Amino acid sequence: MSSSPLRDPKWWRGLLKDGFGGDFWAYLAIAAVAGIVVYAVKGEVDFEVALREDFGNLLSLVPRILAAISVAGLLWAMLPREKLVSVIGRESSWRGLLMATFAGSITPGGPSSAFPLLALLAGAGADRGALVAYITAWSTLGLQRILVWEVPFLGPEFAITRYLVTLPLPIIAGLIARRLPFELHLRALPDERASGQKRERETHP
Repeated sequence: MSSSPLRDPKWWRGLLKDGFGGDFWAYLAIAAVAGIVVYAVKGEVDFEVALREDFGNLLSLVPRILAAISVAGLLWAMLPREKLVSVIGRESSWRGLLMATFAGSITPGGPSSAFPLLALLAGAGADRGALVAYITAWSTLGLQRILVWEVPFLGPEFAITRYLVTLPLPIIAGLIARRLPFELHLRALPDERASGQKRERETHP
């Protein structure tokens, strides 16, 4: 009977290194330095106000991230990847860009919902043109942003004009991404890296 991974120091080291990554710890260090500066310059009262607001934002953001990652995981397990690759894969041509643009424009929520789905598409075999078209459409053609923010605050005329002007941008961005002279590689999981290194040692002793 195998022991729990929670008791394995290697599991915790892998979680801190690969689960969070260097970027997380860099931002955490910057936030800590910024907090010290605020405390030194503005005083204890403003520091506590900023800390409470940050903690409130964190509490409101964590459930969204967990829900988005859970949905992405369920979709990863349920979607037929062969059909998905045929729709937005490397051989999908214009159809893949159009489908990715449509999917990006109807994806609700902020980055916590869009980027897990983007990672899902990438892991399923979508080419980089479709990935760029998806995230470009989400950021420029999002229907939720138009209906909730642009139409009420700026009026329907501005919203329609802005939408029509930016409508071809995801397709253009996807075509440019397909022409760039490099390949897109996903970040390998620790188990996948270990398997790859083992295969490499067996191939080149």
